[in-house]
Amino acid sequence: MADHRVQDLTPQEVSQGMADGRYLLVDVREPNEVAVEAYPGGVVVPLSTFDPQEIPDPQGKQVVFACRSGKRSVTASLAAQAAGLPYDKHLAGGILGWKAAGLPTKTAG
Repeated sequence: MADHRVQDLTPQEVSQGMADGRYLLVDVREPNEVAVEAYPGGVVVPLSTFDPQEIPDPQGKQVVFACRSGKRSVTASLAAQAAGLPYDKHLAGGILGWKAAGLPTKTAG
């Protein structure tokens, strides 16, 4: 996997890219984490049962992986690349960075 790379994107870049219809955010956190707080407009493909084939068709968008802090999203990106998919972007800092940037989340209740 030495030839695989993961590009860090800032929360602002991801948020703007989603708003522009350029990015599909794939949240690889577990369902119990997502139930507490989620990315608006993200799709959930948990890393614990990660299968790159379960990622929805991005329909021309670029896939951006996201998690809590930015570690699992890198793992997911590398796994997707190893499966032959061109998904080389992730949200640096995860949902912690997203919130620190003042961006909205969906919360339970």
